[in-house]
Amino acid sequence: MISRNNIMLVDDDEIFTYIIKKIIEESELAEQINIFANGREAMNFLTEVAENESLLPKVIFLDLNMPYLDGWGFLDEYIRLKPKLCKKVNLYVITSSISPFDYQKSKDYSDITDFIVKPLAKEKFIEIIKKISNS
Repeated sequence: MISRNNIMLVDDDEIFTYIIKKIIEESELAEQINIFANGREAMNFLTEVAENESLLPKVIFLDLNMPYLDGWGFLDEYIRLKPKLCKKVNLYVITSSISPFDYQKSKDYSDITDFIVKPLAKEKFIEIIKKISNS
């Protein structure tokens, strides 16, 4: 298992989060995975652990379409919180949206590492985690 490789998954799709959680567990690529069904819950968590390096995720996988606080709202709040985070967090948008507008809008956020359209192949997911683990 890779030390201090915490993953945060922000997505309201229960099937997708179940599959990703199983991939992570079977691959032993993280010590911890935090799953949130909306951006508000995720942002509350990040705010609470902003100064705790061991609890902050190394990577966030973010869906765009969710209740309460969608991915765009999360990104806006994340930018305001980022200066308070005690370590770098990699942020990937993983969405079912094929909208050219969403893709183009994601380019306005320099904190987004990549924009990935679901479904996400197991091999691609593992590749992302290994790449982040080596950074």
